[in-house]
Amino acid sequence: MRPMMAGGGAMGMPYEHVEGRIAYLKAEMKITEVQAAPWNTFADAMRADAAAMKAMHGRMTKDGMAATLPNRLAAQQKMMTAHIGRLERMEAAAKPLYAALSAEQRKLLDQMTASPMGMM
Repeated sequence: MRPMMAGGGAMGMPYEHVEGRIAYLKAEMKITEVQAAPWNTFADAMRADAAAMKAMHGRMTKDGMAATLPNRLAAQQKMMTAHIGRLERMEAAAKPLYAALSAEQRKLLDQMTASPMGMM
């Protein structure tokens, strides 16, 4: 089952529509030519994060939940380790972009990514 947005439409999985999210952020933030290189690195990190999340979701759907507690805990640990890796890669891409943004753009990016689902 998919969560519902306030407007009643389906939100979908966080990795869906990543290109739309990237385009929206870029347009709203008014990324300049000077900011293009760090922006592209950041956008590529968003794409890689979405692809990793999609692959993990596919494996979880295919394999199902582990039957035993030790196996479930091991699976959860594997997911958390992967999540930490994705966060580290996103942070590495976000820092140079953030440094290249104006104060107004930073404020806007902070607002648009404040929710847990903000990046994806």
